[in-house]
Amino acid sequence: MRNDKLLNYLHLHLIVFIWGFTAVLGALITLEAIPLVWYRMLLAAIIIFVFLKFKKENLKFSFKTLGAFAVAGVIIALHWLTFFGAIKASNVSVTLAILSTGAFFTSLLEPLFYKRKIIVYEVLFGLVVVLGLYIIFDVESSYTFGIILALISAFLSALFSVINGKFVLKHKASAISFYELIFGVLGISIYLAFAGKFTTNFFTVSAHDWIYLLILASVCTAYAFIASIHVMKWISPYTVMLTINMEPVYGIILALIVLGDSENMSPQFYYGAAIILVTVIANGIIKITQERKRRRLSNT
Repeated sequence: MRNDKLLNYLHLHLIVFIWGFTAVLGALITLEAIPLVWYRMLLAAIIIFVFLKFKKENLKFSFKTLGAFAVAGVIIALHWLTFFGAIKASNVSVTLAILSTGAFFTSLLEPLFYKRKIIVYEVLFGLVVVLGLYIIFDVESSYTFGIILALISAFLSALFSVINGKFVLKHKASAISFYELIFGVLGISIYLAFAGKFTTNFFTVSAHDWIYLLILASVCTAYAFIASIHVMKWISPYTVMLTINMEPVYGIILALIVLGDSENMSPQFYYGAAIILVTVIANGIIKITQERKRRRLSNT
């Protein structure tokens, strides 16, 4: 049993490491954000569809449920568009540091979706995150547009997570993901069709980009998604939360190694990023500790 837990813990770190590499792949791929996301979602949807058919999972849902999946699919598409757009407009380090604010957007959205009270310490932590953002804005003003796109991406990520939190109570996560990817591709396709951007150039992808796109869609999207669900059978939410917060750290380190000088930032940037990351981790620790106390009280 201990070996199983250790192996799955190491597996989780591998998954988070892979997620951190997603941003680096986005920087390496020469495509613009829209075709990049379109190809990523389409390829990942095909891979997950093959997996679902192999597992003989049910893919039949009501029109109402499919409509809800469609909304979520458009949101995740917009999240990835702004995410990769932020990388193109700034760099990987800036994008990942700002994306860490997603946890605090979630703390603001959850009371609206789940009808609970706003928690005071979350508001205070939010103010600390604003301080971290101010430091980054102040020293990296040349990346303002990228920072704004990353903030929008963080908000959309939080909105997507809150919505999906309700879906997974009723449906299998793999089936949800398949439909959300399909509807995301459909949403982008409708835009491209009306904008007249489905041109020969759109379907002209270099061999270099195809390699990175296939890695992005298979390893970083389809595999990482399915594997992340699998390891949660053995690992506590507390451990999962702390490990996932390592994604920006892994991503920034990988960016420095792979992309070199373009990722070197001022010391003040790292101060601001550290403030955001530490605050996110502290928020998660408090949440898990409180949840454990509630469970102990309910069991007594």
